[in-house]
Amino acid sequence: MLPDHDAPKPISAASLPDYFHGRLRRSAQRLNLQPHDDTLWYLGDLLHRYGRSEQVFDYQEGQRRLRPLALLYDDARAAENERQRCLLLQRLGDLALFVGALFPEGYARRGIHRDYFVGMGGGAYDYLADRAPANRHIFRELTHQFARMLELVAAAGSRHSRFSHDDVLRLYARWLASGNATLGRQLQALGVLLGPVGRNH
Repeated sequence: MLPDHDAPKPISAASLPDYFHGRLRRSAQRLNLQPHDDTLWYLGDLLHRYGRSEQVFDYQEGQRRLRPLALLYDDARAAENERQRCLLLQRLGDLALFVGALFPEGYARRGIHRDYFVGMGGGAYDYLADRAPANRHIFRELTHQFARMLELVAAAGSRHSRFSHDDVLRLYARWLASGNATLGRQLQALGVLLGPVGRNH
């Protein structure tokens, strides 16, 4: 049998941020991008965090809803202090990158296109590049390369084989909660090499 060159290669990953960091690094090579490694780690953590719906959606009137980016921007402008403003703008930038990369078709059907995400997300990160208490070099790179970072996150989060990143996240969460050996083997077959349950959690 000939080797499958498109099959995912094993990643030594003790956690999902490690797993996504590996996918981002390989996707960056394919896209001829050379982001700072700190930026890749930031994006890997973003994919890990936003893989959980409670991190993406806000509760409004007893329902989970995705707060529109323009309203998040208004929240940031009305913030009572600089720390709160930076946190809101970071959420705005992260959400613009996440949904703009992974769900563009749904927004395009409503007339919201890539330029909107680039403007909102890039503007949020631009503010953070000058004023955030930490990681300014990451926000600066995300500002200047936002359109390419959309491509990178889309490539790293796209379906491979029969599984999406959401499938991997759900499988990993089940393995983490149960330590089930069968689930662990399934994750390893997807290229995630796991340490003992609870080692880094």
